[in-house]
Amino acid sequence: MNSIKYFFQFIFIIFLFLIFKLIGFKFSSILSGTLLSIIGPIFRSNKISISNLSKAFPNMESPRKQKIINKMWFNYGKILAEYMFLKNFRFSKKFSQKIIIKNQEVLEKVKESSEPVIFVSGHFNNFELMAMHIEKSGIDLAAIYRPLNNKYLNPIMENIRKNFICKKQIKKGISGTKELVRCFRQGTSIALMIDQRVSEGTKCNFFNEDALTTTIPAQFAKKFKAKIIPVYIERLKDNNFNLKLNYPLQFSKDESIESITLKLNKILEKMIIKNPEQWIWTHNRWK
Repeated sequence: MNSIKYFFQFIFIIFLFLIFKLIGFKFSSILSGTLLSIIGPIFRSNKISISNLSKAFPNMESPRKQKIINKMWFNYGKILAEYMFLKNFRFSKKFSQKIIIKNQEVLEKVKESSEPVIFVSGHFNNFELMAMHIEKSGIDLAAIYRPLNNKYLNPIMENIRKNFICKKQIKKGISGTKELVRCFRQGTSIALMIDQRVSEGTKCNFFNEDALTTTIPAQFAKKFKAKIIPVYIERLKDNNFNLKLNYPLQFSKDESIESITLKLNKILEKMIIKNPEQWIWTHNRWK
């Protein structure tokens, strides 16, 4: 049954991708945003989004929550359309100028030092552009990703990521963690999202609720004395973006993995609070 469902999902997404290519960046962004605004609320993940938002902001009034969720779906749609234009963001000067970079010198110093670092962020709007810019800046980078459940669509998305976002893609999981260590020892920096629930993580406070959280950044900080660089992106008007590189964090050898993980969660919280409608609330974060 799932195979049939995934096949029809695949056909629908490919059809949309073709439409996006035909009508161009501006109109595909509007179309896809409007489409997800309409169909998003019927997905099961919409209930998860509302539940997550209620946990993060328990005192928020319902109209405000609904407004955030509606904007999230619209942004989600824009991200979907932008997969067809990642090649432009990667290679076109016109599209590259749509991304305003703050603290580019952070990346220049990473290149100069030739010491690998850990870049951390969350699923903000448009999150794919972060790893793309880091690699474009000359950083040897490997990005962790979670394969899609849809076996038909996943190869296409993997191909897009490897060609236009980051060449070194490492699958999430135990074998992927081993690959990360190998890459890091060879001088490759790591980019990963720390906002998803992971079964092998540790329970850590996130918006005053325990949430299973990855400890990979903290483990690398302890084992390799690695610096951690939080990265944030936000969408502006006319599909322009602000991409901010925070200055590197370095933790003492006496600091625990739990303490480092908590501090990173607090940084992530601040990013989400700044623009809650630009974080993807559909992940079952507190399951």
